Formats: sequence, structure tokens, C-alpha cells
Amino acid sequence: MTDFWKRFSKHRGAVAGLLILFAIILLAVLAPVLFPTSPWAMVQRPFMPPFQNGEFFLGTDTMGRNLASGVAHGAYISLLVGLVSTVVSLMIGIPIGAIAGYFGGFVDDALMRFTELFQSVPSFALAVVLVAIFQPSITSIVIAIAIVSWPPVARLLRGEVMSLKSRDFVDAAILSGQKPATVIMRQILPNTLSPIIVLASMMVAAAILVESALSFMGLGDANIMSWGYIIGAGRTVIRQAWWVSFFPGVLILLTVLALNLVGEGLNDALNPRLSRKGK
Repeated sequence: MTDFWKRFSKHRGAVAGLLILFAIILLAVLAPVLFPTSPWAMVQRPFMPPFQNGEFFLGTDTMGRNLASGVAHGAYISLLVGLVSTVVSLMIGIPIGAIAGYFGGFVDDALMRFTELFQSVPSFALAVVLVAIFQPSITSIVIAIAIVSWPPVARLLRGEVMSLKSRDFVDAAILSGQKPATVIMRQILPNTLSPIIVLASMMVAAAILVESALSFMGLGDANIMSWGYIIGAGRTVIRQAWWVSFFPGVLILLTVLALNLVGEGLNDALNPRLSRKGK
């Protein structure tokens, strides 16, 4: 762990990204304390510009709601969507990639053709269609993002498993009588954690962007306050009240940037080849 942190801390951008991410997570956790009033409550006149009132320092939106409260409470939903959809994507992609890479042959061909079927359609277009079919809700958004996000996971894990299954420790496990499922779970998958963790950090960032884009198009959950919902609600009045879309947009930008920087730092710290070069 000490060596990992030393390698990670050498990447200044990754450390900065980690601090930004920690601040945004803290904002999401403390939102009910900082803004106890519901973000849906109308508390002032509509379109109040930012920095004119200390209590509503980010101004108000089209309905007179406190924009700062909406942004703070929306952080939790946006981060939750990104995290849950990524976990679901990993749960789909990891088994498919592991089975395809380990068994090869017909099984590999069948699973990879199945994966290519999903990759043949632009991911965002497929997400739009899925959300429209299942009706816009937080659940349908998470499912749609997960469905369009798992193919890269499967392809990455397939390549990793194919490179690991010929190693001596895997051969020893097979000769000792371990079943394929046991070999995959105990011998191979633990050695693929590094690239999976790096990819997962990037996937969370991509999921937040997709949720925001869906909400911007009017396909978000109208009952859930998220950054994408706020931007979508302010898109029709962007000339009159630029701040409604600007502040949640900045937070999305910072979150995605932070996650990508952390992903680069994790790649440098977890990649053994890069670690040897650093030494």
C-alpha cells in the first residue's frame, strides 16, 4: 500500500483529481446538513442572479428554487447513477469476458459476436432508445447506461484472461484438480483487478456524462434532482438565466476531469511495467 501511494502521489494531476473528487463527495454527503430545505421548494423569486443574496448565493432557477441546494443534492444522485451503473456493467462484462477468454473456441466466438452486436449501435443512441422504451426514470437510466457500457469491460477482461490462462500458476491449479470456475475466480480474476479498477474509474465519469445528456434531452427522471435535470430544466432559458445551466455544468466538468485524472494515476500506480520504469 505504501509503494502504491508513492507511485500514485508522483502523478500530481491524480492527487489534484482525488482532492476534487473528495470535495464533491463531501458536498453530496453534507447536502442535507448544508441545505436542509428541499431543493424542490420555491424560496425566492425566479431568475434571481447569483451572488446577490448570501442565502441564495448561486441564484434561483425558473421556479424560484435555490440553485445551490439543487446542485448540492443533485451531486448525490449523479454520483450514485455513475457508481451503480458502473457496478452493473462490471457484473455483466466480467463474467462474459472471463468465460470467453478462458474457454476460447466456439464459446469465445459466440460471446464476442454477442458483444459486437451491442457495439454495432452507437452507445448514446442505444441509451436514448432504451430509456424511451422503459419510460424515463432513475432505474431505466441506470439500466440503459449499464447495457451500453459493459462491452469494453468484456473485451478488456477477455484479453487479460487469455494472457493469464497460460501462466504456470494457472496450469498448477488445473493439475491440482480445481474446476474451471474455481480457477477463474481464485487464480485469474484477482490478477485482473488493476486494469478493471482503472477502467471502472473512467466508466463512472462516462456514466455521469450520459445521465446528464439524457436529462438535457428531457429523458431524465422528473422526480429526481440531478445535475443533468437542472441543466435540462435551464436549457430553454439559457440566455435569460445562464447560471441555471452553468453551475451544474461546471461541477460535471470537474467531476469527470477528476475521475479521469484519478484513473490515469491508478494506471501509473497499478501497472507493473510503469512501476519498474519509474524505479
